Amino acid sequence: MITDEAASRPSTSSRPASPPSTSLREGAIGVLGILFFVLSAQAPLTGIAGALPLTVFLGNGAGAPGAYLVIGIVIVLFAVGFIAMSRRVQTKGAFYAYVSAGLGRRMGTGSAWLALLAYATVQAAMYGLYGASISALFAGLGVTLPWWLPVVLTIVLIQVLGSLNIELGAKVLAVLVGCECAILLAFAIVILFTGGGSHGGSLNLAASFSPSAIMSGAPGVALMFAVASMFGFESTAIYSGEAKDPKRTVARATYLSVAVIATFFSFVSWMFVSYYGAGHVVDAAKKAVVSGDSTGFVFSALGGTLGPWAGIVANILLISSLFAGILAFHNGINRYLHALATQHSLPVRLSRTNRHQAPHAAAWAQTIMSVVLVAPFAILGLDPVLTLFSWFSGLAVAALVALYVVCSVAIVVYAVRNRIRGLWQTRIAPVLAGILLLGVLWLVVSNFTSLIGGELLTAVLLLAVVPVAFFVGYLTERHAKDPFTEG
Repeated sequence: MITDEAASRPSTSSRPASPPSTSLREGAIGVLGILFFVLSAQAPLTGIAGALPLTVFLGNGAGAPGAYLVIGIVIVLFAVGFIAMSRRVQTKGAFYAYVSAGLGRRMGTGSAWLALLAYATVQAAMYGLYGASISALFAGLGVTLPWWLPVVLTIVLIQVLGSLNIELGAKVLAVLVGCECAILLAFAIVILFTGGGSHGGSLNLAASFSPSAIMSGAPGVALMFAVASMFGFESTAIYSGEAKDPKRTVARATYLSVAVIATFFSFVSWMFVSYYGAGHVVDAAKKAVVSGDSTGFVFSALGGTLGPWAGIVANILLISSLFAGILAFHNGINRYLHALATQHSLPVRLSRTNRHQAPHAAAWAQTIMSVVLVAPFAILGLDPVLTLFSWFSGLAVAALVALYVVCSVAIVVYAVRNRIRGLWQTRIAPVLAGILLLGVLWLVVSNFTSLIGGELLTAVLLLAVVPVAFFVGYLTERHAKDPFTEG
């Protein structure tokens, strides 16, 4: 028998459905967690094994370590204003929020599209090198494996991890990054204390860090590779919505990540130069590059110093390094899409989160984006390293440096418009950074054909994507009059 009281209660089926969640998990990640996401984006072993031989051979030779240090100083200058904005503009989206605050929503959305272009293409580039590395590993075992097959399987795994809680992602990256950094540091410390090791090299500070050494050869190419090594440091601000005490966490993680990355790459690359010797390092790098396996420059040095096991382990860690970088960029892109959706600059559906408070809708969009970027290279049978990795790496660097320049301008405009105090943080440092970054952008554009290892037409078409992406974002912004306010 149904009582009047029971009859008066609304049935479960008649209750309105609760709106889908769009909030991220606050206070989920601290300084070290964010640092591991940033270091994973740099993929230290990938940056050293993949880029250092090219930096030495095509760039400024023994002066390569100095180039990493110079770019580190430029990025520190940029980070001063970047952090000043992170303390005043408490809105998710990093570049999107900061450029919007200074130059308006249309410019902010255009910048967000540049960020998405940079992150999506560098992730796709890493998929190319990742697939080729696994395929080569199996080839050594006598098994033929198409490069795209492990890529497809990894895309699925990355989607699963990207939809889980962020603490799990940070822990996975901590393990992977720790292993690759450990083997590089072990090599570097041995070389440092043995004065160059048994290969005949020696420690020569002036040969790598003097102005003449840094400017020798083709310094523009070296600086471009150094910029690529710093890729993703700004993603510290992307996690502000999930950080513990965002104002302090983002600032500390940013400064710490820039200092760690610049010092690490400069020191480790100097030890590789010291291993071969300043007078012989270019020949060693050339031999490795011409052979078709540039990683031999690094792996043979590791094996010669730490033992044969080190070269084998390093090959495996290169794959895990790429996996860590792919996962880091997946998480970063998710949060950019989520931020744009919450501000109605993209479909609101992309702002939905799951029971882990992870942006699962954005994760699916990012996964589809990865498939779209990688699939044509697999279908057309193109070389994943010479095309997918080289082309998209160059495109990502060009887009990111352009983004840095726009953000530097936005910081100064925001500070003047809002009469923000702090002459160094909001005027001098951003202006200096903007000027220096314009110079770097010019170097990137003028040396782009060498950077991508392609033809002039390919370089022009890829570079054209940068302004096109910006203006598409600019023209499609529907809420240009909604101002960002000071936090």
